[in-house]
Amino acid sequence: MAADSEPESEVFEITDFTTASEWERFISKIEEVLNDWKLIGNSLGKPLEKGVFTSGTWEEKSDEISFADFKFSVTHHYLVQDSTDKEGKDEVLEDVIPQSMQDLLCMNNDFPPRAHCLVRWYGLREFVVIAPAANHDAVLSESKCNLLLSSVSIALGNTGCQVPLFVQIHHKWRRMYVGECQGHGVRTDFEMVHLRKVPNQYTHLSGLLDIFKSKIGCPLTPLPPVSIAIRLTYVLQDWQQYFWPQQPPDIDALVGGEVGGLEFGKLPFGACEDPISELHLATTWPHLTEGIIVDNDVYSDLDPIQAPHWSVRVRKADNPQCLLGDFVTEFFKICRRKESTDEILGRSTFEEEGREIADITHALSKLTEPAPVPIHKLSVSNMVHTAKKKIRKHRGVEESPLNNDVLNTILLFLFPDAASEKPLDGSSAVDNNNPLSESEEYNLYNQFKSAPSDSLTYKLALCLCMINFYHGGLKGVAHLWQEFVLEMRFRWENNFLIPGLASGPPDLRCCLLHQKLQMLNCCIERKKARDEGRKTNTSDMFPGDAGKAGDQLGPDNLKDTDKEKGEVGKSWDSWSDSEEEFFECLSDTEELKGNGQESGKKGGPKETASLKPEGRLHQHGKLTLLHNGEPLYIPVTQEPAPMTEDLLEEQSEVLAKLGTSAEGAHLRARMQSACLLSDMESFKAANPGCFLEDFVRWYSPRDYIEEEVIDEKGNMVLKGELSARMKIPSNMWVEAWETAKPIPARRQRRLFDDTREAEKVLHYLAVQKPADLARHLLPCVIHAAVLKVKEEENLENISSVKKIIKQIITHSSKVLHFPNPEDKKLEEIIHQITNVEAIIARARSLKAKFGTEKCEQEEEKEDLEKFVSCLLEQPEVLVVGAGRGHAGKIIHKLFVNAQRLTESSDEAAAMAPPEEELKRVSSPEERRQNSVSDFPPPAGRELILRTTVPRPAPYSRALPQRMYSVLTKEDFRLAGAFSSDTSFF
Repeated sequence: MAADSEPESEVFEITDFTTASEWERFISKIEEVLNDWKLIGNSLGKPLEKGVFTSGTWEEKSDEISFADFKFSVTHHYLVQDSTDKEGKDEVLEDVIPQSMQDLLCMNNDFPPRAHCLVRWYGLREFVVIAPAANHDAVLSESKCNLLLSSVSIALGNTGCQVPLFVQIHHKWRRMYVGECQGHGVRTDFEMVHLRKVPNQYTHLSGLLDIFKSKIGCPLTPLPPVSIAIRLTYVLQDWQQYFWPQQPPDIDALVGGEVGGLEFGKLPFGACEDPISELHLATTWPHLTEGIIVDNDVYSDLDPIQAPHWSVRVRKADNPQCLLGDFVTEFFKICRRKESTDEILGRSTFEEEGREIADITHALSKLTEPAPVPIHKLSVSNMVHTAKKKIRKHRGVEESPLNNDVLNTILLFLFPDAASEKPLDGSSAVDNNNPLSESEEYNLYNQFKSAPSDSLTYKLALCLCMINFYHGGLKGVAHLWQEFVLEMRFRWENNFLIPGLASGPPDLRCCLLHQKLQMLNCCIERKKARDEGRKTNTSDMFPGDAGKAGDQLGPDNLKDTDKEKGEVGKSWDSWSDSEEEFFECLSDTEELKGNGQESGKKGGPKETASLKPEGRLHQHGKLTLLHNGEPLYIPVTQEPAPMTEDLLEEQSEVLAKLGTSAEGAHLRARMQSACLLSDMESFKAANPGCFLEDFVRWYSPRDYIEEEVIDEKGNMVLKGELSARMKIPSNMWVEAWETAKPIPARRQRRLFDDTREAEKVLHYLAVQKPADLARHLLPCVIHAAVLKVKEEENLENISSVKKIIKQIITHSSKVLHFPNPEDKKLEEIIHQITNVEAIIARARSLKAKFGTEKCEQEEEKEDLEKFVSCLLEQPEVLVVGAGRGHAGKIIHKLFVNAQRLTESSDEAAAMAPPEEELKRVSSPEERRQNSVSDFPPPAGRELILRTTVPRPAPYSRALPQRMYSVLTKEDFRLAGAFSSDTSFF
């Protein structure tokens, strides 16, 4: 058995060397990616311009490859160049060294302020990086690193790719890369050292030069000169000598009432902390050679004041606390709460039931009680009396979320008419002479679906915002809303118009809450006019003679009377009946009997001769009735019922549910023709003996077609007839005309039942939870926040902020126009507003620190303001004149003051005026002596050493060599690119 098994075991030990190994497959995948991206051959671009690494556009392509089951991502980073540069890609130049090797010596883009780390270290415009695909994966062992580097070297050799290829090794936070670049007969090795603690001999220029020279190993005895670029970065963190200019809001003044009620209409603005945390000054020596400067462990010539180039960047505080942003965010949080007003204010179920019973008895007793006498003088105490009485039942006075002073101030701000001595006549409902009404800012509510900035809804939103932030949070919001609803009930019952609302029907461009308040105002107007009309009727004339009064007054007098009543173009006769048809029923019946009730059906001249005209408004020009030649009068008509958007939606749903059948269509037409029927009845009452043609000539002139015809005598005369649609048998107009009776508007059934609609609105307001209320008013709050940001930006004039505000307005108008917008989108808008607030706060912080307002010379002031605006928008700004320029002197002064504050024990001397400090170190000699202590030790030291030497042998090609060094408090890094000749070695 053993002998039989031996041949089998030998068969299984045979290895097939013709199959590709995992390593070979990995190399093949690298080559495939390089070919797909067309990175083969040499392509030379134009020399790099100064600053192009920061101002230019960087793009990247990514792909994924794997070595066995370990995944790597391959990323191609490249600077986008003009199309003219790409034309030369087809020409392969054998004698020219690769583009990346030439870029190693380019000095135009040393120390770019914003770029990939490999661009900063090596000055490359194009490179490929192979890194572990998962963030937690890392290539740690030396053997694996060497294997990857070998793979890269083979792939580059096989494809002829001249783009540098890097492999990321060790943990990703260390940013450790090794790589290679190959050309025709040349190769560059990219190597790196990363240490936590730096050896003392490498903290200065002389020690780093020794490393560089030993690494090059140049065989030539007179070593070619080494070009040096040095940058020292100084960090200023101590701003104590400049107080942050933002003043916190004076809450005591608001509570105590020292500041007027208008303070409740203003939003706070600004950062609560300094939004600029650090200032980084980079002093640069761009072109030095080793013989010019001395920098060793004993002495250094690197004086920052003498540096030829200064550049500054500011570090912004991460998410600084901003008042406006916090205000809006806290208000937005209410949207997520689910408690009702009663739950928040702690009302028990038993007391709730008792209140409902009381309300029912009160409602029943209203039928027998006389109408309430209007109170001509409102006061804040009257407003809150009822609410306070109810609240005290449920909790003590001390437990009320809002104290009386705050509540009274807010209510007086919301209802300024409460303090006036004059009786309310509706004239204060809205200020029509607002100068802002035509401006773009004022009309912003159309886009946001909020409310006009001078409206009650807008003011209420701001007050709720302030209460939520300063006075009691959610409980305070619920308390004020309860008071507001009670005030609405009070105004409805006592015929007081609501101030701060435009007259007329609800504006569908505004938020639903604003529409509801406008609807309530419409109800109050109708009720008020009806009550006044009834009083006049009772005292001056019999009810049956009311129609004659319109005839006796005449058109001109009637118009004047209407204007006095606040109803332009409408007589108060229209609203004479209070509850449906309960009043004057008997007189209506008697009149109709006397005038021939049936005569209105056909409208013939004989039957209607005895009818008395009623409810005339004025004569319609020169038009006369077709059959009896009497003047045609425009009747007093009922206005169509005003509707809010939710009622319109409800109505459209009902009409849609009727279906498309003939019966459904007929019923739909009947429902929609209520207003038409009312107008026909008014027209018949005002024009006895009229026909449908007469009505159409007034109501829809296009449906009455007139043509010139020749009569029997040969004269040209106008002949008219109804349009084709009016002649359709049993159409809606003909049916309505036949059923219409000659009843003036004042005795018709009301199209708009103001009592029912007002109760619906009041019930709607009463059941709103704080969360619902916040959702209704959030567009108003965002609207107010945008206006506040625009107002503050106008003071600073920052061009980038103007663009962002336009984007916010566009974004908000899209989001807020839809009902129930997503919370995520609303949060984005609030975040954008907060960002703009932070930018403006940063601008003010920098202006305060650089003292732009103190500049006496206009030219210097303009330069300084431009410098400050550049600091906000650019990653790094060059200081004109370096340390000797105007901005440079101010920066120097800032560092001097900070140093004095830290080094000197004499605090009074440290807080000396900045002007005196500047004078003290203004002379060159003194500045030279004090410069050691003027600046702190550099937070970062960066050096770039370059040279061109033959390597590895004296007869090799002279190739570029480069080493970058950075030393900070926490780490030390050397990044070297060393080229060698692979043909002559």
